[in-house]
Amino acid sequence: MDLQLAGKAALVLGASKGLGRAVAEALGAEGAEVLTVARSGEVDLVADLDDPAAPQAIIAAVRARGVSPDILVLNSGGPPTGGAAGTTPADFARVMDRMFNAQLALAQTFLPEMRASGFGRILAIASTSLLTPIPGLVLSNAVRAMLASWCKTLAAEVAADGVTVNLLLPGQIATDRLTSLHAAMAAGQGLAAEQVTARSIAAIPAGRLGRPEEFGDIAAFLASPRAGFITGSAIKVDGGQTAIL
Repeated sequence: MDLQLAGKAALVLGASKGLGRAVAEALGAEGAEVLTVARSGEVDLVADLDDPAAPQAIIAAVRARGVSPDILVLNSGGPPTGGAAGTTPADFARVMDRMFNAQLALAQTFLPEMRASGFGRILAIASTSLLTPIPGLVLSNAVRAMLASWCKTLAAEVAADGVTVNLLLPGQIATDRLTSLHAAMAAGQGLAAEQVTARSIAAIPAGRLGRPEEFGDIAAFLASPRAGFITGSAIKVDGGQTAIL
């Protein structure tokens, strides 16, 4: 299937590794012109989303290249682990720029151009924690839920202009982030990291971890003109692990 992405411009956040990198590679393979952003690594634009000045720096760099993104992939590194009872307002404040404010600023900047052109794709990488909160990840659970609610509200507002807004909810996909989470869980439970990983795989009906490229392929489809009738959706990519529909 030709996804009709040739000539489309994409801006992908958190694209130096993991799921962001997989999405950038999938879009590029389908012919999109991809600008990658991350705080380090081999990317086009280096910016740290923890810095409140980062969104304007990214916007200025994109403008300097003469690019108006047709596709915006919202993605950020995960926050520290922690339970709900001990998490403070200051803890939430420390991750808000990275996980919500920066992404909102970028979407609102490029959205008018998408609407004017009659084509736009905003795709937010969230987590299955939107459906079933994950113990020990209260910051991720709560802030991603805020972004998801904003995306869902926006989707209805811009659908008639040819702009879709969707969320992808990754489950346990083989990335460095998952490895670090399993290591943290293992340390807290007095287990080997391999034991935690094996236990996690046993809970996935597909019987394995997801592959980043599988996730990237789904993102590329949602970003394409082929997916024009899909909006306001939260699509699980979890091997069947999350029971809720």
